[in-house]
Amino acid sequence: MSIAVSPLAPTDVPEMPAIAGVRLATAAAGIRYKGRTDVLLAVLDKGTTVAGVFTRSKCPSAPVEWCRARLGRGVARALVVNSGNANAFTGKTGRQATTLTASIAAKAAGCRPDEVFLASTGVIGEPLDATKFNGVLGTLAEAAVPGDWMAAARAIMTTDTFPKVATATVKLGKANVTINGIAKGSGMIAPDMATMLAFVFTDAPLGAGALQALLKSGVEDTFNAITVDGDTSTSDTLLAFATGAAAADGAPKISRAGDPRLKAFAKAFQAVLADLAEQVARDGEGARKLVEIIVDGATTKKSARRIAMSVANSPLVKTAIAGEDANWGRVVMAVGKAGEPADRDKLAISFNGIRVASRGARDPSYDEAEVSAAMKNPKIQIKIALGLGKGRDRVLTCDLTKEYVAINGDYRS
Repeated sequence: MSIAVSPLAPTDVPEMPAIAGVRLATAAAGIRYKGRTDVLLAVLDKGTTVAGVFTRSKCPSAPVEWCRARLGRGVARALVVNSGNANAFTGKTGRQATTLTASIAAKAAGCRPDEVFLASTGVIGEPLDATKFNGVLGTLAEAAVPGDWMAAARAIMTTDTFPKVATATVKLGKANVTINGIAKGSGMIAPDMATMLAFVFTDAPLGAGALQALLKSGVEDTFNAITVDGDTSTSDTLLAFATGAAAADGAPKISRAGDPRLKAFAKAFQAVLADLAEQVARDGEGARKLVEIIVDGATTKKSARRIAMSVANSPLVKTAIAGEDANWGRVVMAVGKAGEPADRDKLAISFNGIRVASRGARDPSYDEAEVSAAMKNPKIQIKIALGLGKGRDRVLTCDLTKEYVAINGDYRS
């Protein structure tokens, strides 16, 4: 099914610089799609460290289990990602597929199988024929160059309507270091750790422990603060790789995330994660509105997050936004059902800066025409003031349209 590019797609796509120690190549292996690339191989130089966070689903995919079992070594030499088949809920066959894929990739990259990391996305429950990687990965390893990040981002897409990339350059010691990220995600998004798939690469010389700490803290207000449909994938994987190549230019080797020299890098790293996460929300299946929900005055940040997610995942709120209807009654409903401290008579709600409800009733200055005009904007901000404390949080979502139903109704067709 051909899907038009989301109207919320970024208008400015950054130039993605090469990162020393990372070589990329893509191919069409015929996993599911015809006439498009569906496999990505990243070949990483010796000394590359790796960190990762994964889905908390109790039904994880075989690649997620493969990566978890090998993350402790903190070393990576290759990454293989395929689209079109999630290799999830595939039992012994799925585990055999990961073993075979890693073996083929290791031979191609000249490394050990336990230095190969895997990710798959696509249909759940269908066996992945890993024999299709025979020959393909060898050819990719020979063709891999410090390269085309847009091609890499396209190869991992499923129902995405645009490739998702982000980059940042920051000073670390005497060197300029680069952080590049790619991601895919459009539906089945309520991450609870990361997005469906995301990969971040840097030439900074970071120990695996420091990289893991940065990644774990970085997802909380980025990938964990987005939702499209409230469904957490079996395959959610976010991996970060640090080649250490910038050490040759004077970047210090850092083993602790709390090292003060890492402050600017940590900020840039967080910005890349936030950029990718927002692009996932912008590409929500069938989305026409990007929705920012801000909750303040909650008893705690955790409480604010739960209330914000209750609003963000409400089909009634999301369909009202799709219909450009500032139906604040549905927001009240979603706040009330969250199970968190809230006082109806202290509650205030605003749409795009226009207060529509306050003190348990419609705001005295409410103007239907003014609010209706504001709801036509492609970005909608819903602000909820609880008046109970200092807890604050922000999440991103999108509207829920007829296209979402059409996309998912036809997904396996």
